[in-house]
Amino acid sequence: MQSEVVRFNSFDDITIPALLYKPHQANANAKVPALIWIHGGPGGQSRTGYSPMIQHLVNHGYAVLSVNNRGSSGYGKTFYHLDDLRHGEDDLQDIVYGKKYLQNLDWVAGERIGVIGGSYGGYLTMAAMAFTDEFNVGINIFGVTNWVRTLESIPPWWEAFRESLYAELGDPAVDGERLRRISPVFHGDKVKKPVLVVQGANDPRVLQVESDEMVEAIRANGVPVEYVLFDDEGHGFLKKTNRITAQQAYLAFLKQYL
Repeated sequence: MQSEVVRFNSFDDITIPALLYKPHQANANAKVPALIWIHGGPGGQSRTGYSPMIQHLVNHGYAVLSVNNRGSSGYGKTFYHLDDLRHGEDDLQDIVYGKKYLQNLDWVAGERIGVIGGSYGGYLTMAAMAFTDEFNVGINIFGVTNWVRTLESIPPWWEAFRESLYAELGDPAVDGERLRRISPVFHGDKVKKPVLVVQGANDPRVLQVESDEMVEAIRANGVPVEYVLFDDEGHGFLKKTNRITAQQAYLAFLKQYL
């Protein structure tokens, strides 16, 4: 399935690039549900090319819009730094405006749109579910939900990485209040729609306790939340069997709730 490069304007008229995947059967008389895919990072980029995960979703009848929100790499330094110290705010609005873009397509079921992402994309997915009422479902794959803890628990061998992360997200010693404000784990009571959380037990970057607490916070509210924990994975999938298990979990979850 070829993706098409599309662009849409965000809340402040900044142009946001994205990749659009359209299932073969989609048309104005057979509208399909849609997912916004958010890449990892911060600072990653969704590119054209084969993605087994996205292909699998499209094959099962879901449109996918891979949004390269502000802060993504590949579009120059200005665009890359547009989300500095604005995470969970301006970049999240780009995702919301991606939804509006999808709703303008006559072959998308505009009232059935979810959000999915891994790592930093998992964070923005959780932020979308906690800080907006825009999306029907969220699939958070290895996503950061507590920036204070994540930034405080950077291991020593990532020392060079720490400086760039602090510059982009803030220093927890100084910016603790803002980091708490944008961390979904402290706002679980605001999540109103079903969420699927996927986590690796050995993840050094997003500690399992973050996902445990996020799931607990949503569950306490009586909102449907499913939790898939892999005992033998870290930050991302290394084992094919686990990848397949996760993909099946996404489909089962989407079939039930979207």
